[in-house]
Amino acid sequence: MVHRALSRRTFLTRSGLVGCSLAASPLITPVSLAAAPWDQRLVVIILRGGMDGLDAIRPYGDPDFAGHRPGLVRQGGLEAGPDLDLDGFFALHPDLAEVMPLWQQGELAFVQAVSTPYRDRRSHFDGQDLLEAGTMGLGERRDGWLNRMLQVQNRPTDRTAFAIGHGELQLLHGAAPVSDWAPDAELALSPQAEQLAGVLMQEDPLFSAALSEALALSRSDMAPGRTGGAGDMTQAASTGGMMEMPRASRGQAHLKLAEFAAKQLRGETRVASFSLNGWDTHSRQKRNLGAALKRLSGCILALKQGVGPAVWDKTAVVAMTEFGRTVRENGTGGTDHGTGGTMVLAGGAIRGGRVYGRWPGLKEAALYNRRDLMPTGDVREVCAWIMRGITGTGISDLETKVFPGIQMAQDPGVLR
Repeated sequence: MVHRALSRRTFLTRSGLVGCSLAASPLITPVSLAAAPWDQRLVVIILRGGMDGLDAIRPYGDPDFAGHRPGLVRQGGLEAGPDLDLDGFFALHPDLAEVMPLWQQGELAFVQAVSTPYRDRRSHFDGQDLLEAGTMGLGERRDGWLNRMLQVQNRPTDRTAFAIGHGELQLLHGAAPVSDWAPDAELALSPQAEQLAGVLMQEDPLFSAALSEALALSRSDMAPGRTGGAGDMTQAASTGGMMEMPRASRGQAHLKLAEFAAKQLRGETRVASFSLNGWDTHSRQKRNLGAALKRLSGCILALKQGVGPAVWDKTAVVAMTEFGRTVRENGTGGTDHGTGGTMVLAGGAIRGGRVYGRWPGLKEAALYNRRDLMPTGDVREVCAWIMRGITGTGISDLETKVFPGIQMAQDPGVLR
């Protein structure tokens, strides 16, 4: 385990290993936690890379949906049959089938056509920064909205801070005391691939330093006898010695995040936040989005199992992403960076079995810039109402300090 001051932006800016998808590096998966005086639990999951909410929660009842995506969904959008139908208009992606029982039990909900104020520039870095800052524009605050919520509490509980890991989650960064923990980090390169990467990057000091740093982090967390690491000759043979992209460990690191968060939430911790990567689906979306959705499903189910029934009944899980994706599929079987997106809500505290939000329609004239889902709601307002219900935070504090500039017009009623 290595303790280093390595921020997400710093690392991703310096690393050139995965290009546009750097915002989804598996090396950057911290969990942040905070204790608080209230009894309900809040888990915020950042889905890095821009989740395609139109594929995750398919609006098959919209007459224009199937025509926009002839290669991604079958006719009508109910690829796996009526068992995935939610309400006669929306249907789950087949790889979210594992959480269908939560929907049926009223513990799973979605908010469609929502976004941050971010518009048009379509950068993962900027989109994620604004999502976690919770402000109207970029660069207005250096702390995150979840930390600011803790700052305005009347009786903040000091908990002994602990930091385990190497990343930073801006969402919980700020003046309120929080603790950080990160799971194993593995950079899965065969010896031949590692050598090749070194040769390719030796002329570029920045990239070379980033690679060395990532390998050092990975080796420090390698357990003897584990497969998939730098010394795995079987894997090297199977890949012909070619360089592979960094990937998460075979130990299903996303489940480690959820299991660790659940363990803390059973105790004093009331707020937990972590990120899941792999949502940047410019190509081969059927395969890549399916894998990401399975990780999200696994995390939600691991949280439920880990906290137990009594705590789950008091838990709200909020999964959100920096922006949605284009309504039309592109020429490589994927979708590009868009605007309006989808929030995923789960937990016993959630009034589930519903798709919230105002649906704008998918006719070309109704799209944002004639290409994206038109946002009709603000993710910050949904979060503000959830935090008010869970923590009792005043509306004035939420509108001026936590999310400066928002107006909490009407409670959408997503909590029981």
